[in-house]
Amino acid sequence: MFVFLTAVLLCVNAYGAQYRAALVADMDTGRVLFQENATQLNYPASLTKIMTLYLTFDALQHKRLGLDDYLIVSQAAANAEPVKLGLAAGAKIRVEDAIKAVAVYSANDVARVLAENLKGGQEESFADLMTRVAREIGLTHTNFENSSGLPNDDHMSTARDIALLSMAVYKHFPQYWHYFGIKSWTYNGKTYTNGNRLLTSFSGCDGMKTGYTKKSKYSLVATAHRGDKHLLSVVLGAENKDVRANVAAQMLTRGFAALNGTAVPPAQPETYTPPVAHAPMPQPVAQSATATTNSFASAYNTATANAMPKYSGGVSNAPATTNAGGAGVQFGAFSSQNAANNQVAHVKNTLGVNAVVEPTGTGLYRVRTYGLTDDAARQLKSSATANGIDSYVFH
Repeated sequence: MFVFLTAVLLCVNAYGAQYRAALVADMDTGRVLFQENATQLNYPASLTKIMTLYLTFDALQHKRLGLDDYLIVSQAAANAEPVKLGLAAGAKIRVEDAIKAVAVYSANDVARVLAENLKGGQEESFADLMTRVAREIGLTHTNFENSSGLPNDDHMSTARDIALLSMAVYKHFPQYWHYFGIKSWTYNGKTYTNGNRLLTSFSGCDGMKTGYTKKSKYSLVATAHRGDKHLLSVVLGAENKDVRANVAAQMLTRGFAALNGTAVPPAQPETYTPPVAHAPMPQPVAQSATATTNSFASAYNTATANAMPKYSGGVSNAPATTNAGGAGVQFGAFSSQNAANNQVAHVKNTLGVNAVVEPTGTGLYRVRTYGLTDDAARQLKSSATANGIDSYVFH
């Protein structure tokens, strides 16, 4: 099987110079049709909320939440900036309204409300859970530090990982997929419009999520179906909203053409033209499957094979003698994955604890164990110190 990869570097591509990374793939098979800088680290901004909603859907599926349940707004959530519903501390919001606020309006205050209510009132613990589940479903270069995507130098991902996460939502929770396709939503008398322009302009678009911060620039995951084909595009780091919409639309158009075995068409009227001169999108180059593409296909199988993340129902790496809790212990951060793997083995042999390796997004790999009670975490830290292993407790 052949795959199609863009082979023109950003520096010589006048259009590509206006975005950092892009990818389009078949949502039903994981086949990559085009990609550019898909494994390059970027700030995901509000695309982060796809994982926040993924974990929310998991809680709904396992009856830890109900759509008609109410969530309490903390002072920290009420203080969130800049895009927000403006809920006051102590207010309540229904779970389904919270989902719509995040999926449609990308409300940062409501993303934090979900995080705190799902993970013992602590967004930091929820972010650790986000990263751990990311590892379990095959996201190898993603690290989450918060539930909303607000700026943090360690909060990183890639176009590849964002695509895998989006596909995991589609496969694991199809009953909730429609939330990503809502064009507008009215709450407390005010109507909020979805920032994904392709929902109203691109034939067959059914989702999914936009993102922006000053560091990340403009990003978009857009999905569309035509006939029995369902494609997903990811655009990261676009210069403006027009560029991200135009690139996503052109990549989807070219993807459908590639799947149908037809010639790749020029830009269609349904796409957006950015307000700057640009060269046409680079033509795809046919070549044999590369290691990167094989890795994506394998990761796609991992991300979509199971109907739920492994963490559901318990924390597998907590010591058997403790009850699962919201604390954990970190056993150092290392500049190479091999060094981190060696530390995992050392911790296992010395302390009898199963730890995991997590990329931080900044070139370091931290070694952690999760799901401990506060007492168990303190005891484990004391034991580590007694055995010459540097560590600290986190929540």
